[in-house]
Parts: sequence; C-alpha cells; structure tokens
Amino acid sequence: MKRITLAIVLSAAVAGGLVGAVVGVALGGDSSDTSQLPTAAAASPTRAVSIARRSILTPEDVYRRAAPAVVVITSTQTQEIPPTFFTPPRKERVGALGSGFVIDTRGDIVTNDHVVTGGSDVRVGFSSGASYPAKVIGADPSSDVAVVRVKAPASALHPLTFDDSTAIAVGDPVYAIGNPFGLDRTMTAGIVSAVGRDIEAPNGLAIPNAIQTDAPINHGNSGGPLLDRFGRVVGINAQIEGGTVDGNVGIGFAIPGKAARSVATQLITSGRAEHAWLGVEVETIDPSVAKVVRGLPAHGVVIARVVRNSPAAKAGLEAATKQVTVDGVSMPVGGDAIVAVDGNGVTTSQQLADLVAVHKPGNRLELDVVQGGKHRTVAVTLGNVPAGRS
Repeated sequence: MKRITLAIVLSAAVAGGLVGAVVGVALGGDSSDTSQLPTAAAASPTRAVSIARRSILTPEDVYRRAAPAVVVITSTQTQEIPPTFFTPPRKERVGALGSGFVIDTRGDIVTNDHVVTGGSDVRVGFSSGASYPAKVIGADPSSDVAVVRVKAPASALHPLTFDDSTAIAVGDPVYAIGNPFGLDRTMTAGIVSAVGRDIEAPNGLAIPNAIQTDAPINHGNSGGPLLDRFGRVVGINAQIEGGTVDGNVGIGFAIPGKAARSVATQLITSGRAEHAWLGVEVETIDPSVAKVVRGLPAHGVVIARVVRNSPAAKAGLEAATKQVTVDGVSMPVGGDAIVAVDGNGVTTSQQLADLVAVHKPGNRLELDVVQGGKHRTVAVTLGNVPAGRS
C-alpha cells in the first residue's frame, strides 16, 4: 500500500476562510548537537523505574498542557492540473493546511517539510483565534521537517518539550494533536503499534526509525506532535497507510522525535540540515535467488545503482550489470553485494539505512562486500545528501 502525507490541499476560495517519504540513493542521518531545543532527561537503564519517577498525565492533562502549543499552518501553493479532453495542462494557486507546534519562546515552530515547501504567504494560527504571518527558517526534504518563525506575543507561545523517542515501546499510550480536516486542535489517542519503521521522505529518501501508531490521524494532522504519557513530543505526525479510502485506516506514522529535534536545531542554526549519504540504490537479497545465482551471498543487499560522483562511486563500489528472474523473483546481479558495515551484519536494505543513518557526513565506514563469491573490504567516506537529491 502507498503511504499518504497529511497536509490538506484546498481550493483558493476555501483557504482564505481558514486562515485565522527509495532507501538507496541516500540514507539520512542524525548529525548535530541538539542542545538548543528543550528535551526531557534521557531514559534510565531500567525503564520501569524511569516511568515511576515521572509524572504520568491523564489524557485531559496532556491536552490541557499541550493544545495551546499546537498551531494551524496555512500557505498558498502552486498545483499542477493535468490536461483533460477539453482543457490543456495548467497551474492553479491553492491553499494548503497542516499543523505545527511551538518549540521555543522566539516563535520557532516545527512542522513538516511537505506542509510549507513550495508555498508562500505562510500564516500561523493560535488557539486564541489570532493568526500571524510566518517565515520559513529552513526546510529539510530528507527528513520531512521544517521550522517556521512567527512574531507573536509571548502570551501565545507555549513551547513543548521533546522526549527521548528511542525509549518508547510498543504498547505505550500516545496522543496526537492537530487540525484534521481543518478541525482545530483535535486530540486523538492510541498506542505505539510498532517502532523502527522506514517511511519515505518528500525527496524519496528513507526516514528510519519512524513510529507507527493507531492514534487516528488524517489530512491536516501533518506536522502536529505525537505525545507520550508525560505530555512530551516523541514524534511528528506525517503519514498514513493508504487504504481503499483516502483516510485513516488505523496505521499512521510519525517522524521520530530524536531525529526531528536534531534537524530542527540545524535548521534554526544554519537554515539547512546535513545527512550522511552513501549514494547507492540497493535491494535485499532473496534467498531463493541466492541459491541459484553462483557467487551471490545468501544474505545482504545488492547494489542496483551507484550515483555518479557519490561517496560509493569514489570508493569503487560497483552496481549490478544484469537482471535475473528466479521463480518469479527478479533481482539485479553481477555487481557488489554489501554484507556488513563496520563488522555489523547487513541482511536487509532497512538495516543498511539504519547503520548509515547514525553517522555524520565525513565519517568513514568499512564495508564488507562480495562480488562473484569473492570478499573484499571497501572504505567509504560518507558525504552529505546533495540539494534536490531524489
């Protein structure tokens, strides 16, 4: 199934009345000092003790504390209208609506990249009913995180705090607050359904370690916070799994709070974010193909494409030269297969993405590579995702 981003695209007439995510080409990273943004203390080794020492809030308290920080974000975007039998292709100005939340008293607000990128006349609406023009400080299509800044009275700014998203577990209660279908500051509740998911960023790259939840989120929830039982941000709501209808089917995804906080800090500091980049497209090796193709390892990922002038290309990694089909399974072969990174075994493309994502541009990796049954070690110095890379 496809995954659907959650900004609302509105007709221009309606928008005026409302103002008031390819694993292989690049693999994202978490690469900055995050000291500028508020965060809760790191989780203790014993999770139960950590929870017991903190104040668990009722759903009512979560909403009462967090809702004033959640904002409505609107912008005007240009939409491509495809041709019909009667009309040629054309461009039309439309309104887009999403959510966001305040993170500091300067007026910085975190949202999704896909809510504001390509838009103009960005405005932020607060719970008081007042709205103010906003400036996009930075947007990162590799993580689907953006920061806008608004000049609003101090009384309107109620910053939320990030929690350690790596400490959450399946079954933990979570709450989403946002503006589904333009219904301001709606809260829904659910649990963490899974962790460690990969979702696709707006530029086609992988966002690793996304949080899956059954808390209902819909169009307009994009950019809103996913909150834990302590009222702290563990994720940014971004996508839903596509079903037979274009609405919530009980499977939503949030960008992990740890990565979002890192990216937001970089955007506030420099207007851009850096992500470790290897520069390959890969496919997980299918065991049935490995049994038939001589020299193909039983586990690992095959390189389907090496991006020109990428770190992988400079290191001498080689892409597949042909395609084979075994029992209906098609796979590129004849090039390099990556089986380990710095001694850590790789069995899926997601594992490779995760192993690269924890590094920074400039870091050096040792890749264990197999081609034609022969093993070799390749040293790669990671780069930064190029602007516009998809």
